[in-house]
Amino acid sequence: QVHLVESGGGSVQAGGSLRLSCVASGRTSSAVYMAWFRQAPGKEREGVAGIYARAPITYYADSVRGRFTFSRDIGNNTLYHLQMNSLKPDDTAMYYCAARGSYEGDYFDQQTYNYWGQGTQVTVSS
Repeated sequence: QVHLVESGGGSVQAGGSLRLSCVASGRTSSAVYMAWFRQAPGKEREGVAGIYARAPITYYADSVRGRFTFSRDIGNNTLYHLQMNSLKPDDTAMYYCAARGSYEGDYFDQQTYNYWGQGTQVTVSS
């Protein structure tokens, strides 16, 4: 079992920045891929960014590429950060950290993710 806890959400104005964090505990060795998803009110949950747990290989949704950076903490390999810059009102959503134990499937296929955090709210005002 892998336990995920997100933090760092908040309210900012458009153009601002936030850094979300996700700390993993438990059987972290079983997680091979980490990802951030988000869900805005009235919309389906969507993939935002992903990273291999053991390599600095990242993937981003087109809507955030160039603005968001997903990384693993240098000093703590169970801590992950999502740096979000140039935020837009469309980025307003609940953000969830997720992990999976398999390389199979599309990076943003939610059905392949075994573990989820409770979410952290991001609100961007215009």
